[in-house]
Amino acid sequence: MARNAPPSASSLRLPPDMRLGAVVSTFHHDLTGAMLSSARAALAEAGLADDALHVVEVPGAFEIPIVARSLAMRGDLAAVLCLGIVIKGETTHDFHIASAASHALARVSLDTDKPMLMGILTCNTLEQARERALPGSKHDKGREVAHAAVAVLAALERTREVGGTSRKAGFGVRPGGGQ
Repeated sequence: MARNAPPSASSLRLPPDMRLGAVVSTFHHDLTGAMLSSARAALAEAGLADDALHVVEVPGAFEIPIVARSLAMRGDLAAVLCLGIVIKGETTHDFHIASAASHALARVSLDTDKPMLMGILTCNTLEQARERALPGSKHDKGREVAHAAVAVLAALERTREVGGTSRKAGFGVRPGGGQ
């Protein structure tokens, strides 16, 4: 392994005081709820306390960015997981919803300096959504989004350590649980 290669997300540990947010669409709630359960399990494996994930439900994917922004502005949350499902229909409605949500989440992330983890699935069919949303499924996107959250927080911490400076933002993600 290269000297400065980042550790894998599954080997990273969150500090005990880390708090995260999650915005979950209730549209296709059986699947988004399953994604949330899988994400919770992966975050717990990384050391996140049971009560350290602040979850807010919204009606659909289009509403996720405004609530994600509100959570990011709180100041006590290090990142926000955004979970939803947009399924292709007979019109281009799905494209417009998914595009607006993804662009808005990117803007929110840059405007707030907080990671917005994109867990809004864009699928052609309900079956494709199931294959990606259910825990233990072939793709298990809830787990992937949680691992991405831990990894991006660790990457942000590494950027603050470049050159041995002590400019820390308090993310505190470390390999193997050290602080």
